[in-house]
Amino acid sequence: MHEFIPFEIIPGDHDKGLVLLADHAMNRLPERYGRLGLPDTAFSRHIAYDIGIEGLTRNLADKLGVPAVLGCFSRLLIDPNRGEDDPTLIMKISDGAIISGNHPISTEEWNSRVETFHRPYHHAVARTIDAAAEQSGKAPLVLSLHSYTPAWKGVPRPWHAAVLWDSDERAVRPLLSGLRAAGDILVGDNEPYDGALKGDTMYRHCMVTGIPHALLEVRQDLIADDAGIAAWAERLAPIFEALNADPALHAYEIHPSRTGPYAG
Repeated sequence: MHEFIPFEIIPGDHDKGLVLLADHAMNRLPERYGRLGLPDTAFSRHIAYDIGIEGLTRNLADKLGVPAVLGCFSRLLIDPNRGEDDPTLIMKISDGAIISGNHPISTEEWNSRVETFHRPYHHAVARTIDAAAEQSGKAPLVLSLHSYTPAWKGVPRPWHAAVLWDSDERAVRPLLSGLRAAGDILVGDNEPYDGALKGDTMYRHCMVTGIPHALLEVRQDLIADDAGIAAWAERLAPIFEALNADPALHAYEIHPSRTGPYAG
């Protein structure tokens, strides 16, 4: 039996000071969990992973020559973009799908998933960010990639892409400007949902530490195939390069979170 590795680090030049993250890149599960009581079709849906993001992240990491960290397990098992104390860390129901493999769940199993999947992923993220900081000699810029459904509960989402954030707008404003410059897409600013979430990946690795960052969401139907992924990588690569060339986005600066005070 092959060991299940909960993360993948795509190598790149750490001295460029840019790190890409893809929390929900994959829909995989270790064999021992079967399908968590769900049909196979559930794992082609957004409830299992962020459709298109693995390919987009790989493409961008290659174009830019920078490291990236991919989550290799399905969010149905445990969600890496949630804090360890978040009640939605392991979901019982997701968009109408009842996840019988997650309910009931023992304290031992809950803790095992945190130790086996969630923490190793975040340790990989921290190591990669630390390596970029050390080798570049400055605060790295961290860009997290996600995707969202074209509609939610029957309501269309018109935005082609969106930037989610808490209170640190240093990378957000130039990213929004860069995305809107071509004038051919509608870009959401904290739409279709708010980016302030205590304990999530950006909070844990960037807000608390003062690292410039932004979370970019792309609508899933636009990156559902290779052609769409290639087109969006071509669109995003020069924008990301321009952001990374800005010295203002390589300084440590802690901003208070809209979710409340930091611990300690």
